[in-house]
Amino acid sequence: MPTWLFGILLYQVPVVLGLDTFSVELRIRLLVLILIGTFAIPSLLIYFLFRSGYVQSLHLDDRLDRRLPYLITGFVYSFLTFLFAFRMQLISDVAPEIAIILGSITMSILLVGIISLFWKISAHGVGIGGSLGAVAGIVLKFSETGLVYTLALLILLAGVVLSARLQLNAHTPSQAGAGLFLGILVSLTAVFLYV
Repeated sequence: MPTWLFGILLYQVPVVLGLDTFSVELRIRLLVLILIGTFAIPSLLIYFLFRSGYVQSLHLDDRLDRRLPYLITGFVYSFLTFLFAFRMQLISDVAPEIAIILGSITMSILLVGIISLFWKISAHGVGIGGSLGAVAGIVLKFSETGLVYTLALLILLAGVVLSARLQLNAHTPSQAGAGLFLGILVSLTAVFLYV
């Protein structure tokens, strides 16, 4: 989800992120870095946890299996956010919005990890809700009419994702709805307050 979200932002509304003067090649490199940090490394770490017996299933069906993977993923996301905010000087000076949005995603992952200690919230719902909230926030705050069709597609996709989670009996309606609400709330708040 983060890679897809940043793909939308980097190529549909680079002005909002301050990257309209950056080359397409640089935007691709940023997107690859985000893909590595938000998908490849966490996936490999979760696979390692599965192979070493710390989690019973790669699907993380059991609430107790979710604790360590979400904690580790939260640390990886925190490190990536730190890089974009403080170590990549050119990016942090020109486009601090990238670190802000990454920070909201990191906050969402950490909240899923904390909530999973007590209750099984839908991480898929949080992910699609976060993307939906970020795009909706940019449309509303910056009047970015070029993202209206993307927003409509995200709303449709959110319905499909949550319906699939319910159909698979992976979550109850309250778990799926809470995940969607959490994702929207965190990302919408970040966009309105800090972007």
